Amino acid sequence: MRTELAPGYSISRIIKGGWQLALGHSNVPPAAQAHADMAAFVDAGITTFDCADIYTGVEELIGSFEPRSARAVQVHTKYVPDLATLDTVDWAVTRAIIDRSCTRLRRAALDLVQFHWWDYSVDRYVETGLHLERLRADGVIRHIGVTNFDTPRLRTLLDAGIHVVSHQVQYSLLDRRPVGGMTELCSARNIRFLCYGSVLGGFLSERWLGVAEPKGALENRSLTKYKLIIDEALGWDGFQALLRSLRGISARHGVSIGAIGIAWVLAQPQVAAAIVGARNAIHLKETLAALDVRLDSGDLAAIEQARGRGIAGDIYELERDRNGPHGRIMKYDLNRR
Repeated sequence: MRTELAPGYSISRIIKGGWQLALGHSNVPPAAQAHADMAAFVDAGITTFDCADIYTGVEELIGSFEPRSARAVQVHTKYVPDLATLDTVDWAVTRAIIDRSCTRLRRAALDLVQFHWWDYSVDRYVETGLHLERLRADGVIRHIGVTNFDTPRLRTLLDAGIHVVSHQVQYSLLDRRPVGGMTELCSARNIRFLCYGSVLGGFLSERWLGVAEPKGALENRSLTKYKLIIDEALGWDGFQALLRSLRGISARHGVSIGAIGIAWVLAQPQVAAAIVGARNAIHLKETLAALDVRLDSGDLAAIEQARGRGIAGDIYELERDRNGPHGRIMKYDLNRR
């Protein structure tokens, strides 16, 4: 299943995410295995991959992948200037990082570059966004997206003349911060959501149903991040109640709990695709099943009753507090590598 993200540019409605393939995560597969998994996704119709300049080693890994099928592969990367250098980012820095992504991905032009800015108190994000607009006009970038911008700053970028086609946001049953003002702005400006976190890094699964709350270090950075989301939105007991409700819904549809989470996200306004951060292809079949799920009014009512208070605020508002639990786990200066 595909959708048009911009005129003449279509993507798969499920995107293969690359964050968990970055060096520094646990159990990162060797390149040959990663390429075999990528081929399985492409053969299944998931031809769009997501990565970033700061996902160490992932652009090179995708760049060296040669799909065995004739289907084209779309690659979305990011431009994330380091927090420590936000006040000195200029045209030369932007061009150098984008050129480096082209080299790593072995592409003359990048399909989509998603722009992130760590600190709005350093008021140079419009100037830097205009660097990307210049590269788009020059044909080095085909499309510009943003990631984790809040509503007023995204509006400022758009009013400055930056042609944004997508916004990568965290969106899940527990995190509905895109609802409301952000959805209204993106609807008015023809911007689609590319959503991460729809299965909460793997927590939204049968594996965690009936399990005692994990204590201490978790096995990877993704679980660490989404355990904080669970704590913020529901707490562990509330999360277990949600999993029990989802298990009943998933059984009626003959799919996994994770597939229900993905299907719910894909049904939301302005959502173009869900990004599934898979290290391998083990769960590919159950992920694909989400595309055929149609949640009815009874399903939606049960989900609404079980989901709890959720997370309030604008996009990435919690994470921007570098002294808070969500901000303290971030790595802010990975481009210097």
